[in-house]
Amino acid sequence: MGKLTVGALRAVLVVVLTGTVAVQVLMLWTLISGNDPEDGSAPLTPLRLLTVAGLASAQVALVCVWRLVTMVRRGTVFSSTAFRYVDVMIGAIVAASLVWFAVTAVNAPGQREDPGVTVIMGGIGVAVLGVALIVLVLRMLLTQAVDRDAEAAHMRAELDEVI
Repeated sequence: MGKLTVGALRAVLVVVLTGTVAVQVLMLWTLISGNDPEDGSAPLTPLRLLTVAGLASAQVALVCVWRLVTMVRRGTVFSSTAFRYVDVMIGAIVAASLVWFAVTAVNAPGQREDPGVTVIMGGIGVAVLGVALIVLVLRMLLTQAVDRDAEAAHMRAELDEVI
């Protein structure tokens, strides 16, 4: 991975992570500051809590991507440590999908006149689950690459003994 690619990806990760943290802080501040519509404070709603939870799952995935990019840059991605980050990322994506399904369920009663919105939202949740499956397939590829790397190291060691 080139320095430009790593730098660009890290810049995007920083911007997205900063944005999600800012939204979370503002939403949490709104939730903590009061729950009285008479004084202008926003009511505590399930959608607000789900938004904070969804952003948290996205942040976990972003941190895992950052760690994996660091491992790629150092040349250590073909190790057992990488699996921990990939597994956490899969869990975070599944959690984001579950949060999205919860948002869909909370939003569904308001969409009785236009149920297509609920169907589309459900489809988006399935697509997010699809992303988790894609990352799972990539994890399997990483497993094969780690196995091949270990096999190559073993063969190099045997060759060094012969020579």
